[in-house]
Amino acid sequence: MSIHYRCRHCRCAVGELDQPHVDMKQLGLDHLNIEERKEFVSYETNGDVVIQTICEDCQEALERNPDYHQIRTFIQ
Repeated sequence: MSIHYRCRHCRCAVGELDQPHVDMKQLGLDHLNIEERKEFVSYETNGDVVIQTICEDCQEALERNPDYHQIRTFIQ
């Protein structure tokens, strides 16, 4: 099983972990409430976990353009 980190804005791969067992506490996901888990964590049919995060490029774009926070996908 792999854990894939993807940017929620541009969908680029940010990182990947290959783990036989996913411990939500080790990943820090136990700090998310149920709604946040539904929004940021998904499971693929092969058992892989996909965690939505933000890449450095999109973070910089958000810092330069704070109004982008209002839209889900600002990268065209």
